[in-house]
Amino acid sequence: MQLPPLILLEDHNGNWSQYIDTVYQCFEADFVKSRAKYDGKRIQLRHHPRTQGKESTFWHLVSDGSISDGTEEEDRLPDLRRCERVGWVRVLIDNAGTSTDIRVWENTRKGKINVCICYGDWEYLVVLGKRNGYTLLLTAYCVENDRKRQLQRDYNKAQAQKSPKS
Repeated sequence: MQLPPLILLEDHNGNWSQYIDTVYQCFEADFVKSRAKYDGKRIQLRHHPRTQGKESTFWHLVSDGSISDGTEEEDRLPDLRRCERVGWVRVLIDNAGTSTDIRVWENTRKGKINVCICYGDWEYLVVLGKRNGYTLLLTAYCVENDRKRQLQRDYNKAQAQKSPKS
């Protein structure tokens, strides 16, 4: 499976405004102007709160900060690695379950079922939320080394629960 090239800030001469517009255009083409689906269900976005005219989901894909730690949406910090890979999100969703480069499993967080789609050697994670009649694109990010082992354990646990017991 071939992933799209990274969207690099240096290709925009370090101009953040131009860069984030290009990153948004990629996101918009993949999720706003087209009908993405996962497991036969339409992928929805969180549109509010809109910041700088862009959907909340977009900012979760390209910035870092946890709302649970008190960070407000507009206080999230841009993450270049997330920005560079925004074009990967749709490709990984579309190829989940069909490529050996992608691991897919479900987990439950705060009483809600999420779908985890992980690329490569636990390098990049897309998280979808299963909802009634639709799927919600929650976030996507590069996995830090200290988190890779935990993801492996979560995946192995999910696989063990799926396997029939003899």
